[in-house]
Amino acid sequence: MKFFKLLAIAQSSLMKNRARSILTMLGIIIGVGAVIVMRAIGDGAQQDIEDRINSLGTNLLMISSSSNSLGGVRRGAGSARTLFIKDVDIIREQCSLVSAVSGVVGVNGQIIGGGTNWASQVRGVGPEFLVIQNWEIENGIMFTQRDMRARTKVAVLGASVVENMFSGANPIGQTIRIQQTPFKVIGVLEAKGQGSSGQDQDDIVLVPLTSAAYRLRGDSQYVNQIYASSTTVEVMDAAKEEITQTLRQAHKLNDGQDDDFSVRSQSELTEAFTSTVQTMTTFLTIVAAVSLLVGGVGIMNIMLVSVTERTREIGIRVAVGARSIDVLTQFLIEAVVLSVVGGAIGIALAYGVCNITEAKFGMTTIVKSWIIAVSLGVSALIGIVFGLYPAFMASRLDPIDALRHE
Repeated sequence: MKFFKLLAIAQSSLMKNRARSILTMLGIIIGVGAVIVMRAIGDGAQQDIEDRINSLGTNLLMISSSSNSLGGVRRGAGSARTLFIKDVDIIREQCSLVSAVSGVVGVNGQIIGGGTNWASQVRGVGPEFLVIQNWEIENGIMFTQRDMRARTKVAVLGASVVENMFSGANPIGQTIRIQQTPFKVIGVLEAKGQGSSGQDQDDIVLVPLTSAAYRLRGDSQYVNQIYASSTTVEVMDAAKEEITQTLRQAHKLNDGQDDDFSVRSQSELTEAFTSTVQTMTTFLTIVAAVSLLVGGVGIMNIMLVSVTERTREIGIRVAVGARSIDVLTQFLIEAVVLSVVGGAIGIALAYGVCNITEAKFGMTTIVKSWIIAVSLGVSALIGIVFGLYPAFMASRLDPIDALRHE
């Protein structure tokens, strides 16, 4: 028989038992839908992380205090303060592949202003911090190197701080207190949204690095981190090596000594944040794919039942001239149609779930075209694999015995 005639016969047979056909497809629908949704959420989360890291600066290099050996004992990362304010100036002066550099000092403390208290992250940074972070001033100005030298008590506020402390009103010229020390507000940062780890980047107060170190922390030598920006993306690896060698010389480290700092590029930061997301996405996708196998087993069981119920029909078809290959092809087509239609419904369902997820929960979901193609292909493959045995059993029926079947 011709293929399209067999397809029409298979379609007619499936339509006679619509409820059974729908229930048979249910496993495939759920399996395909779950796989696509898991991948879409995982890919969306990965894209979010990459976008947020990119928002920190496209040529970002982050220098942090690192573990080192002392008397044969290895100290934990962060247990020793090994980065100094003077290191910032050394990098600026000696590293030709670095276009901007800023130390970062973190300070704890309540902020008082606008008639309210607010707990925000206070960072002491250099004037080049905004250049490195691709951040703009929305209102007012950024402090300068002159403010750094004079340890001026000025501050630049994030959008969330302005909203919570001043109800969105212009805070320029207002005075806030950090650890009871007055700071004059001279600027407001443009809104930036959440960071790579989900924190609110706009909930921040920037003050001159030296002001934070001397006036707030009472520790004038050390910085928590140093942010730098390479001149171009292409020279990031070379800039990283240049910074490493410069700091080793500044810290007087011998050839046999480990670095007492670490330098990480933007690509390394992205990889560190996304590796966990990729692992979880793969795991959840595999778990979801198990339901596809369950759906395939369901198709095989129903097709075997169908073969038993239609034994007499098969005998009549063979008696009037149908070949074994025609019977096998018909039942195989029925299995593939069930699986592919179930896969298509699962894809449509997945799109709906992704749209609801974005609308209700604000999560980014990305449905890539290749996962759609793979889902349809796997659906067809499951139909072939799990439909082959029932189809083979149908084609092997003896027509005389089949005609006797009631």
